[in-house]
Amino acid sequence: MSLPDPLDPTGPYRIALVCLGNICRSPMAEKVLTADLARAGLGGAVAVDSSGTGGWHIGMGMDPRAAAALRVHGYATDHTARRFDPAWFAERDLILAMDLDNFDELVQLAPDPASAGDRLRLFRGFSPKLGGAANPEVPDPYYGGEDGFSNVLGMVESASKGLTGELVARFGRRAAR
Repeated sequence: MSLPDPLDPTGPYRIALVCLGNICRSPMAEKVLTADLARAGLGGAVAVDSSGTGGWHIGMGMDPRAAAALRVHGYATDHTARRFDPAWFAERDLILAMDLDNFDELVQLAPDPASAGDRLRLFRGFSPKLGGAANPEVPDPYYGGEDGFSNVLGMVESASKGLTGELVARFGRRAAR
Protein backbone atom coordinates (compact mmCIF):
# COMPACT_ATOMS: atom_id res chain seq x y z
CA MET A 1 0.00 0.00 0.00
CA SER A 2 1.60 3.26 -1.02
CA LEU A 3 1.68 6.21 1.33
CA PRO A 4 0.43 9.64 0.28
CA ASP A 5 3.03 12.31 -0.31
CA PRO A 6 3.78 14.66 2.58
CA LEU A 7 1.72 17.85 2.62
CA ASP A 8 4.80 19.70 3.92
CA PRO A 9 8.01 18.15 2.59
CA THR A 10 10.08 20.22 5.07
CA GLY A 11 8.28 19.01 8.21
CA PRO A 12 7.56 15.67 9.80
CA TYR A 13 5.15 13.25 8.15
CA ARG A 14 1.99 13.63 10.25
CA ILE A 15 -0.30 10.73 11.10
CA ALA A 16 -3.62 10.95 12.96
CA LEU A 17 -5.21 7.82 14.47
CA VAL A 18 -8.96 8.08 15.04
CA CYS A 19 -11.53 6.03 16.94
CA LEU A 20 -14.82 6.95 18.59
CA GLY A 21 -13.98 8.36 22.03
CA ASN A 22 -10.16 8.53 21.94
CA ILE A 23 -9.74 6.55 25.16
CA CYS A 24 -9.15 2.98 23.89
CA ARG A 25 -8.13 2.07 20.34
CA SER A 26 -6.61 5.24 18.91
CA PRO A 27 -4.47 6.09 21.95
CA MET A 28 -3.29 2.47 22.08
CA ALA A 29 -2.36 2.71 18.40
CA GLU A 30 -0.66 6.07 19.00
CA LYS A 31 1.56 4.67 21.76
CA VAL A 32 2.46 1.50 19.84
CA LEU A 33 3.18 3.33 16.57
CA THR A 34 5.23 5.99 18.36
CA ALA A 35 7.36 3.27 20.00
CA ASP A 36 7.81 1.37 16.72
CA LEU A 37 8.83 4.55 14.90
CA ALA A 38 11.36 5.42 17.61
CA ARG A 39 12.89 1.93 17.33
CA ALA A 40 13.10 2.38 13.55
CA GLY A 41 14.86 5.73 13.91
CA LEU A 42 11.89 7.68 12.54
CA GLY A 43 10.77 9.38 15.75
CA GLY A 44 11.79 12.84 14.52
CA ALA A 45 10.61 12.29 10.95
CA VAL A 46 7.07 11.10 11.71
CA ALA A 47 4.65 12.75 14.18
CA VAL A 48 1.73 10.70 15.52
CA ASP A 49 -1.36 11.81 17.41
CA SER A 50 -4.82 10.47 18.11
CA SER A 51 -8.37 11.72 18.53
CA GLY A 52 -11.98 10.60 18.50
CA THR A 53 -14.98 11.49 16.37
CA GLY A 54 -17.13 11.81 19.50
CA GLY A 55 -16.64 14.45 22.14
CA TRP A 56 -17.92 12.93 25.39
CA HIS A 57 -14.46 11.86 26.68
CA ILE A 58 -12.58 15.12 25.90
CA GLY A 59 -9.99 15.85 28.57
CA MET A 60 -10.10 12.35 30.08
CA GLY A 61 -7.22 9.93 30.33
CA MET A 62 -6.97 6.59 28.60
CA ASP A 63 -9.38 3.83 29.64
CA PRO A 64 -7.65 2.03 32.55
CA ARG A 65 -7.97 -1.32 30.75
CA ALA A 66 -6.26 0.08 27.65
CA ALA A 67 -3.50 1.55 29.80
CA ALA A 68 -3.06 -1.76 31.63
CA ALA A 69 -2.71 -3.69 28.35
CA LEU A 70 -0.09 -1.20 27.13
CA ARG A 71 1.79 -1.11 30.44
CA VAL A 72 2.20 -4.92 30.50
CA HIS A 73 4.04 -4.65 27.18
CA GLY A 74 6.18 -1.65 28.14
CA TYR A 75 4.35 1.08 26.25
CA ALA A 76 3.71 4.61 27.49
CA THR A 77 0.21 5.35 28.81
CA ASP A 78 0.09 9.15 29.18
CA HIS A 79 -2.89 10.53 27.25
CA THR A 80 -5.57 13.20 27.17
CA ALA A 81 -8.60 12.51 24.98
CA ARG A 82 -9.59 15.01 22.32
CA ARG A 83 -11.95 15.29 19.40
CA PHE A 84 -10.90 15.21 15.75
CA ASP A 85 -10.85 18.69 14.22
CA PRO A 86 -11.85 18.81 10.51
CA ALA A 87 -9.09 21.41 9.97
CA TRP A 88 -6.62 18.56 10.47
CA PHE A 89 -7.43 17.27 6.97
CA ALA A 90 -5.21 20.09 5.72
CA GLU A 91 -2.45 19.26 8.23
CA ARG A 92 -2.22 15.47 8.46
CA ASP A 93 -0.53 13.39 5.79
CA LEU A 94 -2.36 10.22 6.79
CA ILE A 95 -5.61 9.87 8.77
CA LEU A 96 -6.25 6.33 9.95
CA ALA A 97 -9.66 5.28 11.25
CA MET A 98 -9.99 2.28 13.52
CA ASP A 99 -13.27 1.07 11.98
CA LEU A 100 -15.71 1.71 9.15
CA ASP A 101 -18.13 3.74 11.28
CA ASN A 102 -15.41 6.22 12.19
CA PHE A 103 -14.10 6.15 8.62
CA ASP A 104 -17.58 7.14 7.40
CA GLU A 105 -17.80 9.85 10.08
CA LEU A 106 -14.45 11.26 8.95
CA VAL A 107 -15.66 11.32 5.34
CA GLN A 108 -18.63 13.40 6.54
CA LEU A 109 -16.32 15.73 8.51
CA ALA A 110 -14.05 16.37 5.52
CA PRO A 111 -14.40 19.90 4.14
CA ASP A 112 -14.73 18.36 0.67
CA PRO A 113 -14.17 14.91 -0.88
CA ALA A 114 -10.68 15.81 -2.09
CA SER A 115 -9.61 16.69 1.48
CA ALA A 116 -9.75 13.06 2.52
CA GLY A 117 -8.72 11.50 -0.79
CA ASP A 118 -6.13 8.77 -0.34
CA ARG A 119 -5.06 10.25 3.01
CA LEU A 120 -8.00 8.63 4.84
CA ARG A 121 -7.65 4.88 5.39
CA LEU A 122 -8.30 2.09 7.87
CA PHE A 123 -5.37 1.57 10.24
CA ARG A 124 -5.60 -2.21 10.25
CA GLY A 125 -5.25 -2.22 6.46
CA PHE A 126 -1.49 -1.93 7.10
CA SER A 127 -1.43 -5.24 8.97
CA PRO A 128 0.54 -7.86 7.05
CA LYS A 129 -1.50 -10.54 8.87
CA LEU A 130 -4.75 -9.58 7.12
CA GLY A 131 -3.93 -11.16 3.79
CA GLY A 132 -6.97 -9.46 2.29
CA ALA A 133 -9.40 -11.96 3.83
CA ALA A 134 -9.98 -10.76 7.39
CA ASN A 135 -12.02 -7.85 8.67
CA PRO A 136 -9.95 -4.63 8.32
CA GLU A 137 -11.46 -3.05 11.43
CA VAL A 138 -10.08 -2.75 14.95
CA PRO A 139 -13.14 -3.57 17.11
CA ASP A 140 -14.11 -1.35 20.00
CA PRO A 141 -13.25 -3.18 23.27
CA TYR A 142 -14.96 -0.60 25.52
CA TYR A 143 -18.03 -2.65 26.48
CA GLY A 144 -16.14 -5.93 26.91
CA GLY A 145 -13.60 -7.35 29.31
CA GLU A 146 -9.85 -7.01 29.61
CA ASP A 147 -9.27 -9.76 27.02
CA GLY A 148 -10.77 -7.45 24.37
CA PHE A 149 -8.05 -4.91 25.09
CA SER A 150 -5.35 -7.57 24.74
CA ASN A 151 -6.84 -8.63 21.41
CA VAL A 152 -6.96 -5.03 20.22
CA LEU A 153 -3.35 -4.54 21.28
CA GLY A 154 -2.31 -7.49 19.10
CA MET A 155 -4.17 -6.03 16.11
CA VAL A 156 -2.66 -2.60 16.73
CA GLU A 157 0.87 -4.02 17.03
CA SER A 158 0.52 -5.87 13.73
CA ALA A 159 -0.82 -2.84 11.86
CA SER A 160 1.83 -0.62 13.44
CA LYS A 161 4.64 -2.90 12.32
CA GLY A 162 3.25 -2.94 8.77
CA LEU A 163 2.90 0.84 8.68
CA THR A 164 6.35 1.35 10.20
CA GLY A 165 7.81 -0.92 7.53
CA GLU A 166 6.20 1.20 4.82
CA LEU A 167 7.44 4.41 6.43
CA VAL A 168 10.98 3.03 6.63
CA ALA A 169 10.77 2.01 2.96
CA ARG A 170 9.54 5.50 2.09
CA PHE A 171 11.81 7.65 4.26
CA GLY A 172 14.66 5.34 5.25
CA ARG A 173 15.93 4.72 8.76
CA ARG A 174 16.99 7.72 10.82
CA ALA A 175 15.43 10.07 8.28
CA ALA A 176 15.83 13.72 9.14
CA ARG A 177 13.58 16.39 7.69
